Amino acid sequence: MTPDLKLLLWSVALTFIEVVIAAMAASAQIGLGTLAGNRETHSTLHGFAGRAQRAHRNMLESLPLFIALVLIAQITNKASPMTLLGAELFFWGRLAHWLIYLAGIPWLRTLAWAVSVVGMILIFVQLW
Repeated sequence: MTPDLKLLLWSVALTFIEVVIAAMAASAQIGLGTLAGNRETHSTLHGFAGRAQRAHRNMLESLPLFIALVLIAQITNKASPMTLLGAELFFWGRLAHWLIYLAGIPWLRTLAWAVSVVGMILIFVQLW
């Protein structure tokens, strides 16, 4: 497995960890019965649980783009040190984003998000 694909795998693992933490936090806040129900009424999560849910949703917005970029680089044999750097920036930026989001630090969270976006841009530029 190439280093780019390993970082993709770790990004998927991070996303899984994010959903588990978000579900546990939501369960602690509104109860497992509410989560297991039909959810016909909307329960607004706040505090840590709300941040965990929003951070996970944010990752779900970025992950498909990252997956596509890494796989296109692999399929077209354009994986390079630059795409690896992009994948590293994406993964570490997303990990930092999640942890900072959970901690509730707004501007630093945005900076970490921007690092992950730069990572995707680096991969895209190599494909262009």
